[in-house]
Parts: sequence; structure tokens; C-alpha cells
Amino acid sequence: MGDLPIQSKDKIEDPIPSLLSYKKTEKKSSSPKLSLLPLVFLIFYEVSGGPFGIEDCVEAGGAFLSILGFIVFPLIWSIPEAFITAEMGTMFPENGGYVVWITQAFGPFWGFQQGLWKWISGVIDNALYPLLFLDYLKFVVPCVSEGPVRVVSVILITVILTYLNYRGLTVVGWASVGLGCFSLIPFLVMSAFALPMLDPHRWLSGPGSNWLAHDFDLASVDWSTYLNTLFWNLNYWDSVSTLVGEVHNPHKTLPRALLLAVLLVMVVYLVPLLAGIGAIEVVRSEWRDGYFAKVALLVGGQWLGWWIEIAAALSNMGMFEAEMSSDSFQILGMAECGMLPAFLASKSRYGTPTLGILASATGILLLSWLSFQEIIAAENYLYCFGMLVEFAAFIWLRISHPNIHRPYRVPLGTVGIICMCIPPTILLVCMMVFATWKVTIISLVVAFFGFAMYPCLAHVKQKDWVRFVVKLDVDDDAHIGLMN
Repeated sequence: MGDLPIQSKDKIEDPIPSLLSYKKTEKKSSSPKLSLLPLVFLIFYEVSGGPFGIEDCVEAGGAFLSILGFIVFPLIWSIPEAFITAEMGTMFPENGGYVVWITQAFGPFWGFQQGLWKWISGVIDNALYPLLFLDYLKFVVPCVSEGPVRVVSVILITVILTYLNYRGLTVVGWASVGLGCFSLIPFLVMSAFALPMLDPHRWLSGPGSNWLAHDFDLASVDWSTYLNTLFWNLNYWDSVSTLVGEVHNPHKTLPRALLLAVLLVMVVYLVPLLAGIGAIEVVRSEWRDGYFAKVALLVGGQWLGWWIEIAAALSNMGMFEAEMSSDSFQILGMAECGMLPAFLASKSRYGTPTLGILASATGILLLSWLSFQEIIAAENYLYCFGMLVEFAAFIWLRISHPNIHRPYRVPLGTVGIICMCIPPTILLVCMMVFATWKVTIISLVVAFFGFAMYPCLAHVKQKDWVRFVVKLDVDDDAHIGLMN
């Protein structure tokens, strides 16, 4: 995803009405901008955070399907999503991110729905990380596994990490760099210790016995868990778009950061997975959250197992911070676009969206009682809604506004980008088909809630009960803000 030649500014650009033309009522933030390295690790934590949480994939589908999934899935999903984020994010370098893209393509109604679905999906996702933190920590501190201690721990973790997010995005970015380095080093050590013990035949073990032995029982695959785990560990590349307004020189920095993050994520998943599966006999039932700590214990000793536990805990902190940053700045961006009341665009003295952070933290605490798999399934379904609309907007803007200035352009023509979007679209449909009825109903309720919420906000705006951001007049007002 390297830098392509930037289109000449002397060209006549397509006069697409812009959400960026609203009248700013808030002072521009003087907070420091994100540079390349912190942005890479923020993307890394928004998507991955390390191989923690991929163990369920082995339990659901066996070793061979897990390895195959983490090779193929990035090709058909992660790379196309990163490509789209790079092009659209540099076209509209504002904190609204994908909300701006959808609004430009299909109008404010669908832009608002996209924002609501993605925000709720992000909050649901973030509710996982305090739970994962404690799931790894319980091997060292057993009392956090259940009961009142676990409840209090979830609340304390959320409060502390929320405060860190409040202190500023650059603080979160550089903290992500430090946490990332500390969290990944023990996996490199584990992989090195595993090398003398590797048996490549273990990589071929599956739900039956062995692929080469023609004893591969696909009927025993838990396809819902398998796909949801893969999807959860390799999505949310577009989340960085809600932070683009805080990035230094986003036209160059964003595509480079996405490229480096894609490579980092693929290596971070495959190397420990190959090492862990190849070094010890695969017992599918044991491959659950936190199992890498046991792998480290077996190949390197107790000290390495504990290091993995601590790294996992800290990695979940990084994922929490990255996701909350994205979710809170999304609320700020929607308020700046006139889709939400103006008071939600207020910033702290650190340049962070105070009310957006508080709203996200509240949602996390309310959802933290759900189980790991329930959370993954619910967030994935809502995320699928949003991604289908995103793909459609990307293609439509290419067709309807082919000459608009694109600092980064996916090196494919119209037919090429349509073909690029077909495999991930099929994947999204499969994800929704494999969802349980419970998840489907909850997701549809959320979707209809957004449909009802939009006219309510429009009525509030029309009655002037709450102040919304005032926009400048443009030719095509339909694509600007919530509505007139």
C-alpha cells in the first residue's frame, strides 16, 4: 500500500459537497498530532494487540484450519479494508471518519446509522478487554476469576484506563508503542524456545485427525466460533479513520501506517500460532483464552508463562485505549458534522472529547457482564451492517465522483475495486448467516433504534431545544450535516 503519485492540484476537482464546510464553533485543538510510529501501534491495537484471543480458533476448527484462516483471511478481508480506509481517510481527513464517507455517498440518514452502528459495535468490543485482562491475570491472581473481586476489578480497570484516555491521544499513542513492544517480545522468546521442538505434522491436525490422513471431520468444526474469532481478530481497520483529524500529514502518514500495521498483525498472529501448535500436541479442548501462557510454560518454563500473562494483561490495556480513542473521537466528529448535539463536540484541555469518553466508558461498564463469545458475536453482526454500507459508499464515490482529489488511490479501476470488494462481502454475509437468533434479534433491535433516533434528533434540532453545529450554506445541502 505504498504511496502513489498524488493527483495534480491543477486538475479540476469534482465539486462534491463537503461535510468539512461546516462552521466551526469550537477552537481548533492545539494538542500535538500523531506521528507515524504511534499511529501504527494505535491501528495495531485497534485491530489486534497481539495473538491473545486467537486460541478459540484452534478449539473451534483445529490447527490446520486456524493456520489457514490467519493466512487467507487477511488477504480477503484485512488488506481490502485497509486499502479502502487509506483512500477514503485521505479524501476526508476529519474525525468523523466513515460517517463522513457514508454521508457524502448516501446522505445524512445513512451516515448517522453508520455512526451509531459502529459506535455501539466499538463499545461492545471494548467491553471485552477488561474481561480478557482478568482471564489472563487469573492464572497469577486466582481471586479475580469470579465473584465481587472480579466485578470491582472490571470497574477499577475501566476507570483507570478511561482517565489515561482523557489525558490525550499522543499519550495513548506512545503508551501503545511501549505496551506493544513489551507485549510482543515474550512471543518472540517463546517462538525461539519452540524451534527445537517443532513438528510440522502438527500444523496439519484438524477436527478429525490429520489432513494428509484424510481424516478431516469438517462436521465437527464450530463454524460460528471459528469465523467470529477470525473476524474479531482481523477487523476494525477502518476505526483509525475517526482519528485522522489528529494525525500529522495524514495524506502520507495514514497509508504508510496502515501498510506497516497490516504486516505487523499478520506476523504477530502467524509466528506464535505456528510455534505453539508445532511445539506441543494439539488438544483442541485446551485451546481457549489464555492458553498461550500454558504453551510458554511448557516450552520455556514458569518465568516465560508469567511473562506472557503480564504481556496479555498489558496488551488488553492497549486495545482498550485504542478502541476508546476511536469511539470517543467518532462521537466528537458526528457532533462537529451536526449529527449530534454540539455539546458532544466539547474537548478537554488535553484535546480529548470528554463527553465522548464518558459515554463510551458507561457503555463498557453496562456490557461487561456478557460472556466472551456473546460479545464477539454481537459486535461482529453490527460491524457487518456498517461494512456493507462502507463498501457500497467506496464503490459509489468512485463511480459518481471519479475525479475528486484522492491523495491516496487504490491502484485499481472501477471493475477492479468491485472485484476486490466481492470476497469480503461474501464473508460478511456468511458471518450474518452463522449468527445465532439471539444475536440477530439484538442487532436488528439496535438497527431499528437508529432508524427511530434519527427523526427524533431532527425534531429536537428543528425545535431548537438543543444547539447543533451550524453549517455554511452549500449547493447540495442534502449531504451536509444531520438535516436542515
